[in-house]
Amino acid sequence: MFSVFLMANTGCKDKNAETGPLEIPAEVGSNQVVEHYAYILSYNELHEQADWVAYELTKAEAESEVVSRDDNFRADPDVTTGSAALDDYKYSGYDRGHLIPAADNKWSETAMSESFFLSNMSPQLHEFNDGKWKYLEFQVRDWAISYSKIYVATGPVLRSGLPTIGENKVSIPEFYYKVILDGETTKAIGFIMPHVDIQDSFKNYAVSVDEVEAQTGIDFFHFLDDDTEARLESTLNLSDWTFTYYK
Repeated sequence: MFSVFLMANTGCKDKNAETGPLEIPAEVGSNQVVEHYAYILSYNELHEQADWVAYELTKAEAESEVVSRDDNFRADPDVTTGSAALDDYKYSGYDRGHLIPAADNKWSETAMSESFFLSNMSPQLHEFNDGKWKYLEFQVRDWAISYSKIYVATGPVLRSGLPTIGENKVSIPEFYYKVILDGETTKAIGFIMPHVDIQDSFKNYAVSVDEVEAQTGIDFFHFLDDDTEARLESTLNLSDWTFTYYK
């Protein structure tokens, strides 16, 4: 589904051939960039999960109910160093938390199936995964419908010294983030949420994209021209975004 900008072979969504796929962050170190049908990720072998998962989500995709969730959790065969394994999560007390949600992939059997690769998972407390993080995911789908198309990058905030689970030592993040750019490239927003049972609204964790970049060291939306990127990423204007979920 993605055009060829970072890697030689793809079969993903066609993007703007002049600017590149806007959702794709700059590469992180020597991490392997892995392309799947509906999303692309940067796999961090040290932490056995993705630094980022990036994708475009359209109105038609967000509204689709073509396929249902299949729960086919499995290792990612395209990660050359080997991804996390099912046994890493077994009895760990943590959910296999999706980065691109399964519910964003109901438009395609392939997209749904590949969303269950363990490279798209991160250890999440159930109260977080099924709590305010889930409501943020609801909101992101609503924005795709409202704005016809959005660009999303999401992932854990990774650092050295994090606790781990499993034989492969999958890191347990303390924070998770999302950054969203609307399809008209007129506004952008970020979120940094602590990995706890959050009681207040996810809206309270909205930040500028610059702040997410400062916390993660990742350069988002770098295919934008420099002036547009600087303007959109430096400010947070909540009034620019229609919030339909407040939990």
